[in-house]
Amino acid sequence: MNRRLYDKLIFEHSHPGRHGYSLPRNPFDRHIDELPPSCRRTEAPALPEVDEPTVVRHYTNSSTNNFGVDTGFYPLGSCTMKYNPKINDALAASRSIATLHPMQPAATAQGALAVYWQLQRALSEIGGMAEFTLNPFAGAHGELTGLLVIKAYHLSRQDAGRDTVLVPDSAHGTNPASAAVAGFKVVEVRSLADGTVDVDDLRARLDGSVAAMMMTNPNTVGMFEKNIPEIARLVHEAGGLMYYDGANLNPMLGVARPGDMGFDVMHINLHKTFSTPHGGGGPGAGPVGVRSGLERFLPDPRVVKTPGGAYDVVCDDSSLGRISGWLGNFTVYIRALAYILSLGAENLAKAGPLATLNANYVMNRLKDVYELPIPGPCKHEFVFDGLKDKSTGVTTLNVAKRLLDFGFHAPTIYFPLLFHESLMIEPTETESRQTLDSFVDVMRRIAAEAAQNPELVKNAPHDTPVSHPDDTEAALHPITSWQDLCAAQTS
Repeated sequence: MNRRLYDKLIFEHSHPGRHGYSLPRNPFDRHIDELPPSCRRTEAPALPEVDEPTVVRHYTNSSTNNFGVDTGFYPLGSCTMKYNPKINDALAASRSIATLHPMQPAATAQGALAVYWQLQRALSEIGGMAEFTLNPFAGAHGELTGLLVIKAYHLSRQDAGRDTVLVPDSAHGTNPASAAVAGFKVVEVRSLADGTVDVDDLRARLDGSVAAMMMTNPNTVGMFEKNIPEIARLVHEAGGLMYYDGANLNPMLGVARPGDMGFDVMHINLHKTFSTPHGGGGPGAGPVGVRSGLERFLPDPRVVKTPGGAYDVVCDDSSLGRISGWLGNFTVYIRALAYILSLGAENLAKAGPLATLNANYVMNRLKDVYELPIPGPCKHEFVFDGLKDKSTGVTTLNVAKRLLDFGFHAPTIYFPLLFHESLMIEPTETESRQTLDSFVDVMRRIAAEAAQNPELVKNAPHDTPVSHPDDTEAALHPITSWQDLCAAQTS
């Protein structure tokens, strides 16, 4: 970026009287008088006055500050920031898909409904489930939908007293939040030293109030829950259902299926496992699958295949109702199905083992300088508890910020909460050994800097557009507008 000329806000380029583009006359001007006074502006918005070259140069230069999987390595533990193949984007952007409308007759959208149906079936096979809905808009939305399915199941059995959901203490933060939003009480289950669920603690918490147990496998620290058959048996014997958080499904592809482990309901984060964009809050997708016997509780509407081979959109009186406007984010499904079909069953089954191989490679190359609290092989991700040498006072936050100077996105930090200095790393299966070696070299260099010149690391980053902000001040007194900035500069 040309920071000398263009490292400014667009408002700082403003000069009275300058303009670069004339908008057409507003055809709705004549209706302004119909608006109530409370809805009308009393003065024009304070927009910047800039010429076209300045606008183009400003935003072109600013765009180079963006970071994502297309610009660099993104080892974000628990989020699986894998590369998104561009052929998927090309298919999703095709005119025949972009011009679809959810209200058009099913007979005119058979191809789109076929995509929906095929993805439902593919996810059902991958997850070991009877049926999937693609309606939820995100992973947490999928969690809520799955929990509402569980609630509907218990209510259908006149078992309204089941108002509790069990959640491991290492669970994703969305798990207890989703359970609470669904109207359940949340009870935490302890983990053992190796990060897996304490079965004895679980056993003590099972009673007639338990509606479900929420788990992810591998768990949040990247370890496989080897006691899952016993856990599923105990929960089922107590009358509860097993819920699978699909955040960590990626290393399981082609190796194991949640349905075969004893899970009754699951959601899948398409962005984590099937290479769709994270979306920055949307568009997203969190498909929900259920075992046989729970299909009727899935939300409306549903895509079905008729006996004649055509596809239709139907609603069911036994459904829990609608959880979204229509059939979810369709272009996300296009990308996911393209990824599944382009890899095929044989190559899709290689994704999980490769992700596991990459994680173990990085872990073993760094465990002599970073503290590994849970020894032994991991799955797709692992957690360090900061640097081994803590005498320098260099924290996980310092390490994360120093990484930015070398062009790498920081891993997840201070999660899970099992360790004080958590540094959670997930390389994914899409990164080459050369990229992983470069990351390892930088991590080792930072460890050496922490020992030799700790202040260098503590004051990082040094080479980013925003160097070393006061995190506490930014959180307590955020500057979110040009007016706020002007006020801060004059105070």
